[in-house]
Amino acid sequence: MASVLIVDDEFGIAELLDAVLADDGHTVVTAANGRQGLARIAAARPDLIFLDFMMPVMDGPAMLAALAADPGTRGIPVVLMSSMPEETVRERASGHAVFLRKPFRIKQIRDLVAQLAADRPDT
Repeated sequence: MASVLIVDDEFGIAELLDAVLADDGHTVVTAANGRQGLARIAAARPDLIFLDFMMPVMDGPAMLAALAADPGTRGIPVVLMSSMPEETVRERASGHAVFLRKPFRIKQIRDLVAQLAADRPDT
């Protein structure tokens, strides 16, 4: 199973993702903003990140830039989430593996985790 970091300031979404993924057997850690997310990564590198686009303190695009700048985190697949259209998000953010439009379905989450975990070189 994969280790997953969820970075989202909307606690309901973070709790939902945490519950679904933990029930599926994944190890899940959460953070409320990009700065906390980077601290969680420093403590334990995840296999996959679900990252919200708009957050206080450090938003999704800033965290993506920090991940890209670090050779140790550059290869972690990131699912960037937003209620805004993908075209709008793409203007400010790059480097994510997948864009996920909110609201999403639980099946989409499970399918994405299965797909991205299968793409990991160590599996």
